[in-house]
Amino acid sequence: MTQEPTSATTGAALRPTRKSRGDAIFAGISKSAGVLILAVLAGVALFFIIEAWPAVTASSDEIPEGKSLLDYCIPLVYGTIIAAVLALLIATPVSLGIALFISHYAPKRLAQGLGYIVDLLAAIPSVVYGLWGIVFLAAQLTPAYGWLAEHVGFIPLFAGPASATGRTVLTVGIVLAVMILPIMTAICREIFLQTPKLYEEAALALGATRWEMIRMAVLPYAKSGIISAAMLGLGRALGETMAVALVLSVGGGVSLNLISSENPSTIAANIALQFPESSGLEVNVLIFTGLVLFVITLAVNLTARWFIARRAEFSGAN
Repeated sequence: MTQEPTSATTGAALRPTRKSRGDAIFAGISKSAGVLILAVLAGVALFFIIEAWPAVTASSDEIPEGKSLLDYCIPLVYGTIIAAVLALLIATPVSLGIALFISHYAPKRLAQGLGYIVDLLAAIPSVVYGLWGIVFLAAQLTPAYGWLAEHVGFIPLFAGPASATGRTVLTVGIVLAVMILPIMTAICREIFLQTPKLYEEAALALGATRWEMIRMAVLPYAKSGIISAAMLGLGRALGETMAVALVLSVGGGVSLNLISSENPSTIAANIALQFPESSGLEVNVLIFTGLVLFVITLAVNLTARWFIARRAEFSGAN
């Protein structure tokens, strides 16, 4: 005698099928999104290579300013890297301090208010930062640059003569640091708040002070997140255009002097300033510099991912 299947057994038999079908659909969508991102990235790289190739094969006489392509790009690459590195060196300790204050020191109401302010600062357009840098900050820093040139001019970074306008690569680095500060602070704050309370309470129970608890429990746990925040800020600083174009006074090649008026431009700012008036091979040269910036940004992000993966592989949690 056969037993008729009940509705309960029928429903139990259907559930795995429905779940498997939903998992398959979600997996397909996720894979499609991943493939689409790679396809877009490959398309952008292919466009850069095709459009930049005429500049690669051109002679030195056809390159703007009569330079070789390498001589044309080196000052731009140097200016891009030095401005971004200055911004990162300034912004990283400040963002860590603000994030630690919000997450571990400030009262709850004050921490919430500061968190909202930091998030709002990240939404300010870059042109606003550029106007602030050229109208206010550059004028305020001019006396400081004169003092540096007079008293510590033996250091190549401050050799002088100091710029009379304050529109130097150091000013650009400070403006970029202020720009990337909110996003770095927001990421570090969230990472610090995710530190397991058990780690913090265990350190405090062993007699550690609050700073010792942060140094031994919070910072090691958040190291990968801090690196991610720094690389995200570095990526924005590398590609920033309007703020640099407004503040920087361009007039020189590669130089270690950070306070003079002889400053190399950055790749992004040079493209924004030169592209409207360029034509023919000049456009191809600018696209080639864009390809160089694309490679630099990609290399920075791949290096950061490698470092984060390496730290995770050898972390104490494993």
